[in-house]
Formats: sequence, structure tokens, C-alpha cells
Amino acid sequence: MPKSEYSKPLKRHPLSVAIALLPVSLLAIGTAPALAQKQADAPALLPGLNVTADWLGPPTEDSEKTYTGARTVVEEEELQDTGALNLEDALRPVPGVTVLDETGTGILPNIGVRGLNPLRSERLQILVDGYPIAIGPYSNVGVSLFPVTLPSLEAVDIVRGGASVHYGPNNVGGVVNFVTRPIPAKTSQTLRERVTIAEETGNVFTDTYYRVGGRATDKLDLQLQANVQRGDGFRDHSDTEVDNLILDARYYLNDRHELASQLQYYRVDAELPGALTPEAYEQDRTQSQRPYDGYEADMSRATFTWTYTPANNMEFQWRNFVQDADRTFFFGQNLSGSGHWADPGLDSTHVADSPRLFTVYGTEPRIAINYGRHDITLGARFVSEDVEFDVNRLEFSSGTRSVARDWHLDTRAMAFYASDTLSFLDDRLTVTPGLRYEDVDMDFRDNLSSTTEGNRAEELLPGLTVGYQASNDLFVFANSQRSLVPVQIAQTTREGAVANETAWNNEFGARLQVTPSLSSSATLFRIDYEDQIQFNRTTSRFENLGETRHQGVELTNQWSVNNHWELGFGYTFLDTEQLTGENEGNELPNAPTHKVSADAVYSYQAWDASLNWVYVSSSYSDADNTEEETSNGSAGELPDYHLVTARVGRDIPVGGDRVLNLGLAVNNLLDEDYYFRGVDVSPVGRVPQPGRSFILEAQLDI
Repeated sequence: MPKSEYSKPLKRHPLSVAIALLPVSLLAIGTAPALAQKQADAPALLPGLNVTADWLGPPTEDSEKTYTGARTVVEEEELQDTGALNLEDALRPVPGVTVLDETGTGILPNIGVRGLNPLRSERLQILVDGYPIAIGPYSNVGVSLFPVTLPSLEAVDIVRGGASVHYGPNNVGGVVNFVTRPIPAKTSQTLRERVTIAEETGNVFTDTYYRVGGRATDKLDLQLQANVQRGDGFRDHSDTEVDNLILDARYYLNDRHELASQLQYYRVDAELPGALTPEAYEQDRTQSQRPYDGYEADMSRATFTWTYTPANNMEFQWRNFVQDADRTFFFGQNLSGSGHWADPGLDSTHVADSPRLFTVYGTEPRIAINYGRHDITLGARFVSEDVEFDVNRLEFSSGTRSVARDWHLDTRAMAFYASDTLSFLDDRLTVTPGLRYEDVDMDFRDNLSSTTEGNRAEELLPGLTVGYQASNDLFVFANSQRSLVPVQIAQTTREGAVANETAWNNEFGARLQVTPSLSSSATLFRIDYEDQIQFNRTTSRFENLGETRHQGVELTNQWSVNNHWELGFGYTFLDTEQLTGENEGNELPNAPTHKVSADAVYSYQAWDASLNWVYVSSSYSDADNTEEETSNGSAGELPDYHLVTARVGRDIPVGGDRVLNLGLAVNNLLDEDYYFRGVDVSPVGRVPQPGRSFILEAQLDI
């Protein structure tokens, strides 16, 4: 049955706030130009002084080396030129990161860190160019709408510790900042075409990207990016359409004032193949037993930043964002009482749609001041969220429609934070105490029953980071910070009581330049959760597991063998445990004990080649640590797996400054067969992971 036959017309919020910002945005449209251009236009700082209101600073390898916590910057070449199937796939090798690929097309990422639940990437503070991207930054932190596509990115900055004071809430697993391509200093264009062919089914997925940008006047930089994706994933019932348009600009008023803005429109319309019963999986892992599952979403975003540098030792930044979004899942249900409503082995008796409409506004002024041995950062943020949450059902036997849920949620959140970086021993030792205060007020109304509820989260979240440059080759760091995750809208409205989540994140590590060509790092980490929440698929309820512990070690090595060869190696050991409750002593779900990654990159003249390998050990899929798989696949041990990806490419000059890069990649070279358990609207059964696929790429830079 086509979705249009059973979906009700979606209510649309007017983009009043975005339209109100549009004249201002058109005056100063944009986001960061190339760093070199920014430095050329910005006022000169005192020798050795670098004052910025952005705690993380630029996403570069140099920033990573002296950051007082575990941090990995995945730069453009690693994102674009390794044969990664999608953005999730490109992050697999990062220490401590777990990826569960739901669609093969990257539209619904499932990214976890250090054993925290990867489903819907809900344990991470996800940013785009420093702005929160969750559809509801406080009330709906799960990424059920992800307006990011791989070609539009310059880098991904994964900060696993030490940033909770400055970037919150929901940062227990760290902060991930997706950095879009900056406006180039010189006018240039990029045209990129990518075709992915799944070996098992022959399904084709195309990815077309175009970018043009540069200096429009001596004070105004502009850039346009357009990304269109069409085709099917590796399974049946996976037709996907994605449109992503981004307009950037930066306006230089004078040496002290700079205005920047970004406008974005993102749309996705996709079929979802969903989970399979174990029996169906063994018969044909590319089939779909969920014929009514689908997904539609769109988001309009606007950001506006004013940066003011009144003196060489001070920077003031005022950041503002607004997003208007709707997203709807369509899913079959069996409500006959003969089994779980999402059992893929049962025919659906109903089909439901769950539109969610979000209007979110945020404003955040912050200032950085250098005074003597002190680098002080002060900031505040206000976020308003207005959410409509409906569920509607169509019964096949009678043809009648009913409204199962009609909820409304208003959220008002205030945050204040302050930190002071004190420098000692000729600036080789830095100590940064900090404090964040979160005050979150949620008002929930059930329009069907006329009942109302409220939730209040008010927490002081302290933090301390220490960094020591012991020698030119050795940097040592330690940090301890407290984090908050407010109760989510889907949790407050289900049967059973859950509480706001809090946790401590602790790290101790070192980075060593063993030789000029060999660098190594080691990080010990521990996360102490006071009241972690997990979703129980069997009962369809959220449950506080109580106290949980995540601890382990992350190791990395990078070796530039010579002018042609670079080798990398990473290892993560993870130990998780439920410390209280009926499952005391058990491991946490989706938390593999071992992860190993290795890569080799070879370049010679215009040729480049890469080979990547990732191994992930087995894990449990539920809090009960069920080993033997249930008949419908709702629980059971998850298999270990190896993933190998290879790519070869060549740059071809085509006249003038034009360069054409051609590439051929094979993803999952060994055609590894593995899966995870269901998620969201298809929570029961096995979700197959992509098999072997071939990727053809061509990029022309003008």
C-alpha cells in the first residue's frame, strides 16, 4: 500500500522565526571561510596568544595533540578517500566508537561511544559547525533526523572527554562536531559523482554533489553546496531520496566585527527494510518483512553568529540558531495479541504513522578573556522547543483510522557555564576548573486525555581538566566531568517511572611522539552512570538500569614509514557492568569488549591507495545478556565481525587548475555476514549489515 494512502496530511509549522532571520542572514550569509583567509582578515593577536570563545578550537591534528582529553579529528581525506559506504562507516575506525548501520545509506545513524547505547546516536552531543543538531536538543536527543551528508563535510571532530562544561547537555559519550566545508579563500568549484552498487542485489545508489564559493566582494564571502542522493540500499524496500542544500556566507564589517550565517534545507523520503526473523535472515538477508515501514522528514535551519574582538586578549561571540522540522515514521503493527507488535514474522493488522513537528530556537553569548596566567571562558544559553507528537493508526480489516497519541511538549532550558584555564611552568602545565548549570523545564500535555505532566532537571555539573607538556614529545592529560541527560519525551509518557540521567566521565592519557615519524597515544577511561536508562524491547518500556560502569583503554599508533607509506593501528578494550538492579553483574547491551582497527595508505605520484580493517568482538543485545537467540530474534548474542575496505584513486590534470580524481573502492571486501538487533519502529529481529559493494567516484575541482 503506498504511504500516501494511509498517512494523514502532516501539520506544518510556519517558518516565522527563520523568515524573520532571513534578511539578516542574507546580509551576512555564511559559515567559516578557509582558515588562512580568516587569519588574513582578523586582527593580529599578541605573540603566542590565541584567544577564542570556542573551547575546542579548530578541528585539526595540532589541536588534537594538545587537547586535555581523548580526541580524534577525522579529516577530509579520511572521510572522502577511504571507500567508506557512508558517514557512519567513515567513523568506524575511531577508538571507542561503535557503528550500527540501519539503512546502508547514512540517513539514520547509530553511533555509540565506549559502550553507551548507539541506537539513534542518543548518547552523544552532536553538533554541526558548533551548533546542536538533535531534532530536540533537550527533549529528543536521539538523532531521528540527521541533516548531514558526507560530501558536505570538511572534518569530523570526535571529543570523548573533557568538553562537558562547555557543550551540553547529553555529553556522557562526548561531543561530535561535524564541520562543513569552509568557504574557500579563492573562488572555486567542486563537482562530485559517486555510484554505489550492492553486489548481492545489484541495487544502485547515486550521490551527486556540487559546491561553488569564494570571495564575492572585499568584505563578503559566499558559498553554495547542493547534494542530491537517489537510489536503493543493499536490501529490498529501501528506495531513498535525499536533498541537502546549504548556503554559507561571512561578512567582515571591520577588523573587530565579523558576521556569519548558514541557511540549510534538508529533505529525505525513504523506504525502511526493517528487521528480519532469524529464519528469514538465513533464507535471504536482503529481503524485507516490513512492507509498510517508511520515513519522511525535512528540516529548515538558520544560524547566525556575531564575533567581536574588542582587544587582542578578548573575544566575544553571540551564536543563534533556529530550526523547523518534521519527521514521520510509517510502520506496520500486529495488534492481534498473538505476539510482539513488531514481530517481522507476523502480518500487520494496522499501519501507523508518527509525525513529530519541532520548532527550536537557541541563543548563546559567550566570551573568552586572557588575563595574566588566566584564560577565562564565560557563557550562557537559552533553548526553546515546541513539539507536536502524534501517532495515528489505520486498521486494515475495517479501514478505519484512529488517533493513538496526540501529545504536546514545551521545553525551556537555561544553561550557564564558566571555566578558568590557569597556566604554570612557562605554560607547560594548564589546569582548568569549570562549572556548568543546567535548568530544564518540560511541560507535557496529552490532548486525548487532557492530562498534563512536568519534568524539571536542575543540576550543577562541575569539571576539571589538566594538561602537562612534559617534554617536546610527551603530553599528558587528565579530566573528570559530570554530565546530564534530561528525561526524554518518549520516556516520560510511557508506563513506568524514569529519572533524569547523570554520570561522571573520567580520563587519564598521554600522547607520545616516539620518533619524528611515529606517534602513539593511550587513554584510560571510566564512566560512572548513576541512573542509566535503556529501552526494553520485550515490554516496550524504558527502564532505569540504575548504576552502571564503563571502563577501558584506547590505544592508537600512526607511523609515516616513508614518503609513500602511512600505517595506523588502534585498539579499544571495553569493560561494562550493571552495578545495581536485577541484572547486577551483567554487561551492557551493544558494548563489544574488543575493537581493533588497522589501515595502510600508499601514495605514489598521482596515485593513492588505502586498505582498512576493523574487527569488533561479540556482544549482548539486551540487559539480560541473553545468549541463545529468541525465535523472533528480539534478543541473543551478537556476532563478532571483520570489515575490510579497499580503494585506489588517481588525480588527472585536465587543464589549467582543474584536477579530476577517479576512484574505485570495494566496501566489505570479504563480504562479511553480520547483523544487530532491531531499532525504533522495527525493534524485533535481525537487522542485516551491508554486504560487499562497489563504489565508483569522480571528483572535478576547478
